[in-house]
Amino acid sequence: MIIVRFLLRFLLVPIGASVATCVAMVVIIVAHWNRFVVLAGSNPAPGDDPAFVMLLLGPALVMTAAAMGMLAPAAIGVLIAEAFAIRSWIYHVANGGLSAALGWIALQDVRRPYEIFNEPLIVVGAGIAAGFAYWAVAGWNAGFWKPVFSEPTKENRLSEERR
Repeated sequence: MIIVRFLLRFLLVPIGASVATCVAMVVIIVAHWNRFVVLAGSNPAPGDDPAFVMLLLGPALVMTAAAMGMLAPAAIGVLIAEAFAIRSWIYHVANGGLSAALGWIALQDVRRPYEIFNEPLIVVGAGIAAGFAYWAVAGWNAGFWKPVFSEPTKENRLSEERR
């Protein structure tokens, strides 16, 4: 049974990280929706202009690089949660927010030319949302060696009978 849980963790952790990354990107896009609308409305025929495509592709690539920079501290937090079977949503939300803040600080040179990453409140909010999304997918049952739903032990049954 422990081997099955171990293999399941190899599936759930990457899926949780992918969902968390997508949630963080959605939060950033929603927070900067007006900027995206102005950018999209500035060119009525985007298919004809390669500069417009690069204008959209460039920030997407930078967002991906920034997400990777923020995933490194988050991965350390996930490893700690898996090793010690930390299943608290507060831990995962704090891990997401702290990872986003550390990534925001570490990537100053990358984010400088782009206005999207210049507001730390939005970046940390995206990290918090990502941490909660990770907990909802994979963090609530962290730790392959500690079962989520276990049968009550003999001592627990005796203490319940005494009540």
